[in-house]
Amino acid sequence: MEGFLFQASIYLAAAVIAVPIASRLGLGSVLGYLAAGILIGPAFGLVGSETKDLQHFAEFGVVMMLFLIGLELEPRALWNMRHRLLGLGGMQVVLSAAALMGIAMAYDQPMGVAIAIGLTLSLSSTAIVLQTLSEKGLMQTAGGRSVFSVLLTQDIAASGHGPAAAGHGAETAQAAISLVQGLPGWAITLVTLGAIAGIIITGVFFTRPVFRFIHAAKLREMYTALALLIVVGISFLMMLVGLSPALGAFLAGVVLASSEFRHELETDLEPFKGLLLGLFFITVGAGINFDLLFADTIIIVGMALLVILVKGLILYGLGTLFKLQGRDRWLFALGLAQAGEFGFVLVSFSVATGVMPNDVAETLLLVVALSMLITPLLFITYDQISKRMDTKSGPIVADEIDEQGTVIIAGVGRFGQIVNRLVQASGFRTVVLDHNPETIAVMRRFGFKAFLGDPTRADILRKAGLRDAKVLVVALDDPKSALQLIAYARKERPDLHIVTRAHDRTDVYQQYQAGANDIVREMFDSSLRAGRYVLENLGLSDYEAAEAQRMFYSHDRASVRELAALWRPDIPPSENKAYVARAKELQKDLETAFLNRIDQEDKTQG
Repeated sequence: MEGFLFQASIYLAAAVIAVPIASRLGLGSVLGYLAAGILIGPAFGLVGSETKDLQHFAEFGVVMMLFLIGLELEPRALWNMRHRLLGLGGMQVVLSAAALMGIAMAYDQPMGVAIAIGLTLSLSSTAIVLQTLSEKGLMQTAGGRSVFSVLLTQDIAASGHGPAAAGHGAETAQAAISLVQGLPGWAITLVTLGAIAGIIITGVFFTRPVFRFIHAAKLREMYTALALLIVVGISFLMMLVGLSPALGAFLAGVVLASSEFRHELETDLEPFKGLLLGLFFITVGAGINFDLLFADTIIIVGMALLVILVKGLILYGLGTLFKLQGRDRWLFALGLAQAGEFGFVLVSFSVATGVMPNDVAETLLLVVALSMLITPLLFITYDQISKRMDTKSGPIVADEIDEQGTVIIAGVGRFGQIVNRLVQASGFRTVVLDHNPETIAVMRRFGFKAFLGDPTRADILRKAGLRDAKVLVVALDDPKSALQLIAYARKERPDLHIVTRAHDRTDVYQQYQAGANDIVREMFDSSLRAGRYVLENLGLSDYEAAEAQRMFYSHDRASVRELAALWRPDIPPSENKAYVARAKELQKDLETAFLNRIDQEDKTQG
């Protein structure tokens, strides 16, 4: 027990110290975790042989991460990614493996060893790359989605080695896995298809009753237990049939993406995902064999850099072929240039099957670890390239919108972001659009999904799901753009409910005539609240002030509707006689209503 507590304290202390320092220096949390691992492992020797055993446990953080990513993707969005999955992802694996295999053969490695080396190094780090993309808010860019597609393809390609990742599981689990793997080929195929079908059917038909059953217990921790059960159970099922646990978790997440319990699952699993991923990065850093590295520093570092260079060139070429632009192409090339954590599994598998000798395996493991260690530096390089690129050299390239929701929010400044947070917190899916890259970047840094694009463009609105949306929120700064969007949306969808932001009464009248349903003036509600506070401090009770606020609000809304019918765009309101006359009458009506209310209160008190 003492040993466990000591080791746990070492790992946690290293993370708590190193990660905040790395983040404040702008290096990202991943490099902080890796540095922490190097310090407690090779540098000071505070952790020992248990690191490899712990790494198998920590790899479960990758499984959780893919489950959470799947929760953000509906099946339709995944289907829309099929070309990138099959084309971009497939070509990356094949070309990278072939190029690296050729280099290995050029250095006199036998064919079998060269193939194993090529396949091992062709895979990239799902854990480091996706974590960094999430931190930097790059997941929803065209480059980020292309990176994710390739990582998913790689996981599918390597899914046949799922049992090897089980590592040090219980004997019963290993026996069950051996039993399934001992079946004939056709039987394994049927079991695999049955497992996938079971995940889909369970997610569609049984999740809701189970959540209701858990809700009846009124114990918050049971939600967390259920969320963990879903991920752990699916992972074991995938390992049982010989597939990657991460792939199964991702599939389950996609199935549950439309569930009303999606946000509950995200909230419950996010802390576990973060801690396990951090632990995984620490074990990678702690597992680096510095004795071997110092013995052949130039050769091994050169090999790691050669892997990054070869893969980077192939990725850059594929990015060009698939029409990725500017920053997205650089993100795609630099983000996937490293080797990945699945390389550890493949190397162990190759050694166990006699394909690869131990000395080659040790060197290859070090190359994989070094390339992963260099990855945060590649993202820093990407940041520097992005800063130097002139954003005004051409038109902004819109994001590829691969999601649809019940609510479309056009414009996500101070107004739109509040609406978005409230709607999402209430469990509804939103699609957020904005034409400002800086605004989108800030949203993504805080964990909110948003797409870069002009909300007034018909093609952008169609991709965002205008045809099936229930509500459109127009929160654009430019009044002309807002009117254009309202008029187009009303024409395309006469039944759509349109909520808009207006600067003043003139905007209100124009938007009303264009087809808006609910129009909110920017300063109106805040001014009412300020007026209520004034009344409270002048001696009115809280109830009296609130009632005065309610009466003014109701009267003003009714007045605006009446005056909108009299307002004319070609005449200033002050010169519109009918408008001015009715405005005066409505103001007298308001004063009369307040006087009547005061009289009634006096009679009640008397």
